Amino acid sequence: MNSVPANATNRPVNLFGKIGRKGGFLWEFRAHWMLYLMTVPALIYIIIFRYVPMAGIVMAFSNFNPRLGMFGSPWVGLENFRFFFRGARWQSVTFNTLYLNVLFIITGTVVSILIAIAMTELRKGLYVRVSQTIMTLPNFLSWVIVSLFALVFIGSTGLINQGLSAVGGKPISFFTTPEIWPGLLVILRIWKGAGFGAVVYMAAITGMDTEITEAAVIDGASQIKRIWYITLPLLKDTVILLTLLSVGSIFYGDFGMIYTIVGDTNALYPTTDVIDTYVFRALRVGNNFGRAAAVGLYQSVIGFILVVVTNAVVKRVNPESAIF
Repeated sequence: MNSVPANATNRPVNLFGKIGRKGGFLWEFRAHWMLYLMTVPALIYIIIFRYVPMAGIVMAFSNFNPRLGMFGSPWVGLENFRFFFRGARWQSVTFNTLYLNVLFIITGTVVSILIAIAMTELRKGLYVRVSQTIMTLPNFLSWVIVSLFALVFIGSTGLINQGLSAVGGKPISFFTTPEIWPGLLVILRIWKGAGFGAVVYMAAITGMDTEITEAAVIDGASQIKRIWYITLPLLKDTVILLTLLSVGSIFYGDFGMIYTIVGDTNALYPTTDVIDTYVFRALRVGNNFGRAAAVGLYQSVIGFILVVVTNAVVKRVNPESAIF
């Protein structure tokens, strides 16, 4: 009878020849080659729809002409970037983009966590199931529908102004008062997305070790203390990860939300005009695809830098929460 090596059970199934150094990539690949094979469709999708389109970056440095194509259009160097940075509004639209997105990230995260904690503390029941359905439903509505709902409240003859008139108050001209729009946009964003965003945090809370909570109950910890000293600290890694992912798109304004609600209302540009709406108007008037591509490249590069910097800071403070 052939003898079996004592350490044979610790070796991976090897269909590719000699096993590589344990802990190295080749060893890992040969040990789990079937799992790596399952990632091939996703890799093909990413390459085709994410990396191949990067060839369009050349449009940012050319005067794009559809007849000549991307590589046949005249080369203009950095002229398309000068168009944006020489404009009178590039600083204000950049500030508005950052400011609104920071507000969206902070308020959306806080409200989503509060909803998730409330739903998990209420445990299972008909009320919780109905509430979850109601709170996630707005996420599946388009911003066009949401803008129609908003007009019912903030229009010149909307419910808010009707209520103010009924009590003798002065009606508010929402579409000529830019100062109130950051708050309005935050409210609409929370109403639409916070309930759906809470699903991730609810999943994280559900996956927590229940023995910790049970031990706290035995020690006499109140519900508030259990949330403050157990639930919130254990949610830290999830919050950091989702925040890092959000930072990558912080230079992209929510065009669908802002343009469908605000439109081309000049009076609201000081607080609502973001990079995306600014470029859209420039593209619509000038019909210059190269300028739009240049601004898109600018947004992508800055977003990438912010992700790398934020991840480096997180890695210093809490290495386990870093993405890479």
